[in-house]
Amino acid sequence: MAKLIIHQEKVTDNQELVKICPFGAMEEKDGKLTINAACKMCRLCVKKGPKGAVEYVDDTVKPSVNKEEWKGIVVYVDHVDGKIHPVTFELLGKAKELAAITGHPVYALFMGNHITEQSRELLHYGADKVFVYEEEELARFKIEPYTAVFEDFIGKIKPSSILVGATTVGRQLAPRVAARMKTGLTADCTILEMNEDTDLSQIRPAFGGNIMAHIKTPNHRPQMATVRYKIMNAPKRQEEAEGEIVSCAIAKEKLGSHVEVLDIVQKEKEQFIENADVLVVAGRGVKKPEDLANLQKLADLLGGQLACTRPVAEAGWLPAKCQIGLSGRTVRPKLIITCGVSGAVQFTAGMNHAENIFAINSDPKAPIFKTAHYCLVGDLYEILPQLIQKIEAKKGA
Repeated sequence: MAKLIIHQEKVTDNQELVKICPFGAMEEKDGKLTINAACKMCRLCVKKGPKGAVEYVDDTVKPSVNKEEWKGIVVYVDHVDGKIHPVTFELLGKAKELAAITGHPVYALFMGNHITEQSRELLHYGADKVFVYEEEELARFKIEPYTAVFEDFIGKIKPSSILVGATTVGRQLAPRVAARMKTGLTADCTILEMNEDTDLSQIRPAFGGNIMAHIKTPNHRPQMATVRYKIMNAPKRQEEAEGEIVSCAIAKEKLGSHVEVLDIVQKEKEQFIENADVLVVAGRGVKKPEDLANLQKLADLLGGQLACTRPVAEAGWLPAKCQIGLSGRTVRPKLIITCGVSGAVQFTAGMNHAENIFAINSDPKAPIFKTAHYCLVGDLYEILPQLIQKIEAKKGA
């Protein structure tokens, strides 16, 4: 634990040293100085006080890890009934890029039931080995058995890094595994970089997107990160399946769960904005909920969907699942048209990878114009009707 030690014999003036502390953490008692609980370890007393009068000592024993024992980059295969979530393929592509720096293999961890055939598909996307845990108890996601399998896999293979999609399942599973392995986890990474010493730089927006936090886990293994769907680029599917399927076993007693699933009810299929090729986005510039009809009409004409910024969702004009941004969904459409969107960093972080960004705003200094590929300054209530009219005329022709 870090602490400050006062060498009284080197203090020339007690009160002068006391005045240096901005927190009032230094007290004089019987002619000697002591440090109380108000100390914030700012170390101003060390830097500005008499030389050697105050010493900073960090006797924390940092855990050491033999990095040579931990090799490989693992991607957790997110799926429902064997249908693999696309974020898995994106992470395999990124894992391949990271592995090229260290020379490590790329692994995929697939757990479920009746999934052997589906596991072969992962070999077309760059996995060197696919480790398959196939048990009846793993047919549906349950946090306890899935965590047990993850722990068993890590204990046997000792991977250096683990990438998990930030899906509903991934957001539950990754923190539990990280806690079990007593290692670090960085959520919702937007950039991943690998150092030659196998330390993974996990980069994500922080403080509302105002800074980019660079996070490392140099003294622990494995390193863990979750990544949202549509953040990374999925590699092209290779015609030839290169790699190996490894069947794994785990003791049945480790697959127990305190949760019993009584029934599974299929819900109606939904259209998610993450999967849309075209999005029309409503921002603060839309004056009332009735005006969303024009935006919806434009979206329908283009075969797209209606989305929104956080204020529109919070006002209840559109459901939260339509919100784009750090606190909403990350999208990567071929075309996105923003209507009355100012372009705060929290919003643009969720859509700035779109292929074509078309922005309509009456403010020529709106931040969205720094991100957009095509900028149109004007009143959306005048522009949208004309845009709709021209598209209808084009389609009619």
